[in-house]
Amino acid sequence: MDLHFFRRAGGLLLVFTLLSLLHGSRGEVPTRPISAVTILPPVKPDDGPQAFPNADKANLPVFTMDYPRIQIPFEITLWVLLASFAKIGFHVYHKITIWVPESCLLISIGLIVGGIMFSVHEEPPAVLSSNVFFLYMLPPIVLDSGYFMPTRPFFENIGTVLWFAVVGTLWNSIGIGMSLFAICQIEAFGVQDINLQENLLFATIISAVDPVAVLSVFEDVSVNEQLYIVVFGECLFNDAVTVVLYNMFNFVAEMPVVEPVDVFLGVARFFVVGLGGMGFGVLFGFVAAFTTRFTSRVREIEPLFIFMYSYLAYLVAELFAISSIMAIVTCALTMKYYVEENVSQRSCTTIRHVVKMLGSISETLIFFFLGVVTITTEHEWNWGYILFTLLFAFIWRGLGVLVLTQIINPFRTIPFNMKDQFGLAYGGLRGAISFALVFTLPDNIGRKQLFVTATIAIILFTVFLQGISIRPLIEYINVRRTNRNLDTINVEVHCRLMEHTIAGIEDLCGHIWDDVNSRFQWFENDQVLAVLFSLNMKTVTVMIILPWISSYLVHILVYLANNILGALRCVNGLML
Repeated sequence: MDLHFFRRAGGLLLVFTLLSLLHGSRGEVPTRPISAVTILPPVKPDDGPQAFPNADKANLPVFTMDYPRIQIPFEITLWVLLASFAKIGFHVYHKITIWVPESCLLISIGLIVGGIMFSVHEEPPAVLSSNVFFLYMLPPIVLDSGYFMPTRPFFENIGTVLWFAVVGTLWNSIGIGMSLFAICQIEAFGVQDINLQENLLFATIISAVDPVAVLSVFEDVSVNEQLYIVVFGECLFNDAVTVVLYNMFNFVAEMPVVEPVDVFLGVARFFVVGLGGMGFGVLFGFVAAFTTRFTSRVREIEPLFIFMYSYLAYLVAELFAISSIMAIVTCALTMKYYVEENVSQRSCTTIRHVVKMLGSISETLIFFFLGVVTITTEHEWNWGYILFTLLFAFIWRGLGVLVLTQIINPFRTIPFNMKDQFGLAYGGLRGAISFALVFTLPDNIGRKQLFVTATIAIILFTVFLQGISIRPLIEYINVRRTNRNLDTINVEVHCRLMEHTIAGIEDLCGHIWDDVNSRFQWFENDQVLAVLFSLNMKTVTVMIILPWISSYLVHILVYLANNILGALRCVNGLML
């Protein structure tokens, strides 16, 4: 019996051992805490990714919206569209733009939009920063003006243009700045904290003229060519001089004490910056002309070289801190003369339309933004400082034109009379350049808000008052006009014949300037054009000059034959 019991007990033990090996132990052995060790409670899992995620699955969204991703380009596109719609609306009823300049209408629309934004407590987008203006908005405006500059009248009046642009801008900047500094010494106005450097900086900003409306009026009423080109050129090169003075006075405004040596260094830098910009512009213009010599098989990329080389001239000038406006202007003038001989007619049309479009968009946005900022920005108003700013701007502009004209008139073939001088003085409107420069002033200028308010006041005053009244005043005083009647072929042939006759007489007389001019023409035709133009000059002469010469010869022969026949008829009548 005992043996039977032990056998049954051994069998049960073997079964339990096998089960424990297969299923493991179910028992728990309590852990004994170790000294100096803190037992933390178990951490509950968070809602992050788990090794075994929940079975809940998000459905595929049918409609989503991610506005922050496209906010900046979307708002810029809407602003451009709004300004473009405003321009379209102005020209639907063309009689409005005859009496009211387009800049006035754009500022008015901006004022309305700014009032709406102010009523709903909405801030305008901070897009007009210093880099945005100088690197993206200013180059198209200057390229537009430089590329469409009438070349022949400009070089015939280049001395007068540079005289008014350089000396006139210095005259206005220094005169207005010194006058405002004298006003700041009066305690009653409460602006004693504005020093001489800041007054000169502000005077430079408001010396930038922008007579877009005046040029439109001059073109409509057909004023004389000399007055038109001087106003056009002064506007263009005045911007270049203003930006140079702006950068120089902006640096001087941060100096605690200005030494005499700093004045001489500033004068030297003024000339280095201007001449350096012209050098870079001519260099890139010639490189663009040489590049387009080899684009006869890839006509579709010809406009790209024009825009890239002009913009590259501007950026390289900015890199070396020289006059970028002078660089892009001289580059545009050089390219217009040389490049258009290489590119196709379609490329020329594309270049002109794109340049005009980019310049118009940039200027439109600046005027539109001026109206918005006028309402939505906090202003610092000082009656005395702002009124004297308007007064000194008119006085120094008028005195400058009067004095500078008396100096330059003896050297001009056609001097400016008093009516022309009135057109020059009254056409000094302030506009986009002045607003952008004052809006991008650094924050360390103590009275920046006062400068912004005064600049907006003088822009609104000149654009609205002078821009609207310039047409009736020019027509009332009867400024000299240009005869734009189309001449007959007879008159044109005689004019050309007289020009060649005068040139031959001057060669026989041995005029020094004409000899220098002829030598330059020889160097340009035989050396420069042979390198820059894709066709040989003989081919160019045969293809372009010969048809004109043959047509003129035909007309001359016909004219001579008619005169001979008429003379024979008269003789025949007398004999009978």
